[in-house]
Amino acid sequence: MLLRRRKGGGGGSGTEGRLSPPPGRWRGGRGGDGNPSPGSMATPRRSLEEVRDLVGGSHSISDLSQKLQFYDQWAPRYDQDVDVLEYGAPRLAVGHLAAAWSSPPEEALILDVACGTGLVAAELRRRGFCQIHGVDGSAGMLERARQRGLYQWLNLCTLGQESLPVPSDRYDAVIIVGALSEGQVPCSALPELLRVTKPGGLVCLTTRANTSNLRYKADLEEALETLARAGRWERVSERTVERWERATAPEEEQPGPGGQGRGVDGFIPGVIFLYRKSPAPRTVP
Repeated sequence: MLLRRRKGGGGGSGTEGRLSPPPGRWRGGRGGDGNPSPGSMATPRRSLEEVRDLVGGSHSISDLSQKLQFYDQWAPRYDQDVDVLEYGAPRLAVGHLAAAWSSPPEEALILDVACGTGLVAAELRRRGFCQIHGVDGSAGMLERARQRGLYQWLNLCTLGQESLPVPSDRYDAVIIVGALSEGQVPCSALPELLRVTKPGGLVCLTTRANTSNLRYKADLEEALETLARAGRWERVSERTVERWERATAPEEEQPGPGGQGRGVDGFIPGVIFLYRKSPAPRTVP
């Protein structure tokens, strides 16, 4: 999912059925052919200014339930709108993960956290990853993800408010794109991403690097390094991308102190981090 605050604003086979969500929670499985649902393609495309106004209007939402309701309502047009913004994070992040992958991708079990409508899953499929689970806090977004037919398992979960509803050491890789930013998933959720990753598995994370998100980015980098110093994981790589997505406000195009946060041609920058979870310690007989 993608939601940004302007500066100063508020807040494969063999896996299906093994994980059971708590009673009363939303769950989806396979369905559709991986394409947008019927009717979505006929929806009039919003202009860049209209999408900017939409995203800008969400910045005043600080209540979590209202924010999730916004996402529920946005879900039918989310893919179109982020396409207008030329949002490249899913493609860029999955490409970064795939470049570090050394085993057959079809054998890997991946967890897509804050999966939204399934944009990351679509990119994973293009790279040969076919065993994909997803969680998101918006039921509306999850329904769109289910319609794509790219996931074997989906579950409603708001990371940062609750634990991921999966066992520890479960996934070969965990990926979270577009949710680690100001007013969304807190940095304190990082250990939960680590918990569900297998020892030796990869965790791929992204955040924006524009001016209004620089404080969160600094906090995130400190949290990443704190876990590294504690021996929980090690950094594999980091990549800064200048053309992450189009800026949604004039102030987002302005660089911060020391030139930080500067994008190009009306775009804001972003960063991809890749970490490998430390192997399980050997037990002494």
